[in-house]
Amino acid sequence: MTPATTPDAPKKDHGRAGRNLPAAIASAVVLLAAIALSLAFWKPAFMVIVAIAVVVAVWELRQGLLARDIDLPEQPLMTGGVVMVVVAYLWGADALVTATAVAALVTMLWLLRRGVDGFVKNATASVFTLIYVPFLGSFVALMLAEGGSTDFDRWDEGVKGIITFIGVTIASDIGGYVAGVLFGKHPMAPVISPKKSWEGFAGSFVACVAAGVVLVVHLLEGEWWVGIALGAIAVVMATLGDLCESVMKRDLGIKDMSQIIPGHGGLMDRLDSLLATIAPIWLLLHYLVF
Repeated sequence: MTPATTPDAPKKDHGRAGRNLPAAIASAVVLLAAIALSLAFWKPAFMVIVAIAVVVAVWELRQGLLARDIDLPEQPLMTGGVVMVVVAYLWGADALVTATAVAALVTMLWLLRRGVDGFVKNATASVFTLIYVPFLGSFVALMLAEGGSTDFDRWDEGVKGIITFIGVTIASDIGGYVAGVLFGKHPMAPVISPKKSWEGFAGSFVACVAAGVVLVVHLLEGEWWVGIALGAIAVVMATLGDLCESVMKRDLGIKDMSQIIPGHGGLMDRLDSLLATIAPIWLLLHYLVF
C-alpha cells in the first residue's frame, strides 16, 4: 500500500472528468461484483467485506493524519472497529453503542502507554476515527440484520435494504458526475471542492430521488413518498460527506487518502458519501418500511 498522495506529487491530467475513467469504471465493477456475490450467496461474507473496509479505512486515516503529526493507534482501532461491525450485525444497535464506548476507552488506555505528550491530540483523533469509520460503517450491519437471519436468504429485507442504500448512493454519484462534467459552471464550494458544482448537485438530486422511488416502491414495496424522502436525504448527506472528506484532505495537505483503488484514489475517497448516508437511510427504512 502506498502512502497518502501530497499536492506536490505529479498527477496526470484527465480533463474535466478529474480521474482515469477506464480505471475508475473497472475498479467500481470489481468492487460491486464482490458485494453482489457476497449478498447473493452468503450474507456474512458481506460483513467480512465491511470489516476489511473498516481496517483499510483506519489505515488510510492514520497515513493522512500523520501529515499533522497525529499518530493513531492502529491495533485497538482496527480491532475495535471489527468488533463493532460484528456485534452490530449479531445483536443490534444497543450492542453497537456499548462496543463503541468500550473501544473508545480501550483506545485511550492504549495511548497511555505512549506517555503524556500528544495524548489529547491522539486520543481525540482516535475517538473521531471510531465514530467516523466503524461506528457509521456498522449501520451497514444493522441494515443487513433487518432480515432477521444471519443465514442464507438472498431476498430478505436486509439484503434489499443494502441494495437500496448502495443504489441511491451510486445514483447520486453518477447523476452528479454526469451533470457536473456536462453542465457544471457554478461552483458549490470553490475553496473546498472546486469541481463540485450546483449543476452537479441538481443532477445528483434528480438521479437520487428517481432511484429512491424505484427501489422503495418496486424492491421494498414501500410508499412512493418514502422513496422521495430517502432520495432527498441521501443526496444531501452524500454531498455533505464528500465535502467533509474534501475539507479533511485540504486541512491535512493531501490529494487522496491513498492510491489503493485505481482511478479512485483511496478507499476513504469512495466511502465518504456511503458513510454519510447509511445512518439516516437505515433510520428511515427501519421505521417507515421494514
